[in-house]
Amino acid sequence: MRVSALHLTDFRSYADVQVEFGPGVTTLVGRNGEGKTNVVEAIRYLSTLSSHRVASDAPLIRAGASAATVRARVDKSGRSLALEVTINAAGASNQARLGTSPARPRDVVGIVRTVIFSPEDLELVKGDPGARRRFMDELCVGLQPTLAGDMSDYDRVLRQRVSMLKTARSARGDLTMLDIWDEKLAQLGGKIVAARLRMIAALAPWVARAYSDVAPGGGDCGITYSPSFDVAAGTDAGDLERAMLTQLRDKRSQEIERGVTLSGPHRDDLTMTLGALPAKGYASHGESWSCALALRLGSYDLLTHDDGPDADPDGEPVLILDDVFAELDVGRRTALAARLEQAAQVIITAAVAEDVPVSLQGAVLRVADGTITQGASDD
Repeated sequence: MRVSALHLTDFRSYADVQVEFGPGVTTLVGRNGEGKTNVVEAIRYLSTLSSHRVASDAPLIRAGASAATVRARVDKSGRSLALEVTINAAGASNQARLGTSPARPRDVVGIVRTVIFSPEDLELVKGDPGARRRFMDELCVGLQPTLAGDMSDYDRVLRQRVSMLKTARSARGDLTMLDIWDEKLAQLGGKIVAARLRMIAALAPWVARAYSDVAPGGGDCGITYSPSFDVAAGTDAGDLERAMLTQLRDKRSQEIERGVTLSGPHRDDLTMTLGALPAKGYASHGESWSCALALRLGSYDLLTHDDGPDADPDGEPVLILDDVFAELDVGRRTALAARLEQAAQVIITAAVAEDVPVSLQGAVLRVADGTITQGASDD
């Protein structure tokens, strides 16, 4: 699978731009602020319906425009497929098309699979749990696209339940409706946690191997799931649903008092370790970069070798390296390049072409003044 063409209208800094990509490596070269990252952000958006840079869609729409459109041509399973997502301003729902037919935006998720490594990924090691939860959920959806609907429904039910908790706190009245929201939240939460646990078990050996490759002699890197309720039952969604429901009922008085939901996948975390110590708070800057890189490379390997019921027959996802080579020392650059020389499609952004290892040289696109042209940068 590869993205062969991209057309952006009123997306970020681009009023209208088209770009074609070949197989192998393509490097977008240009000075900071010229729009390199906007291009790969658009590809990533088609994959997940979210940005790797901002939490909401509003910044993706060019100033003064009412909507942004991302169109792509994807070569997949021996045929060419057109995808389109229109991102509308606040108050209007986003729209999508598959080929010439209207579709729900969630139907687009999973058609293009991507793995992106960017400077923001340092937050996966050093930042708050929210970044790690997003990482887990995006990878789970990459492995099982239908899970995107459950996650969207979970967020909606969670908001409704929090509203009900606040009402119960002030009224202390009939809690029958709260029982109903508890059951629905636990049902969806059980599915999500089950998917996360399966994903973590499958990802862990790939992360350990990737860390060994990019930081040889740096020790063992491990990942484990840190739940907000008892997950000893394993990965059966029904068992996890019952465990979460029990926890919700046990903590109800605390939740009513505080007006928050204390248990569920929205409170869980991913723990990374180096040897016996947690990476967060103990890893050096270089070790933190290696941990973040191992998470992304491990994700790429897991998706590439996925043989589950929802596995993509085209195998490898598109790998995006967004302005990261300047952040890596020579050893990590070399180790990363060695792992990617045979990748089906890699899209790289760099301020200067010299930041990219020679072994990853491929097609070069120059980004400047809102245009994208063939050829090396003048830098």
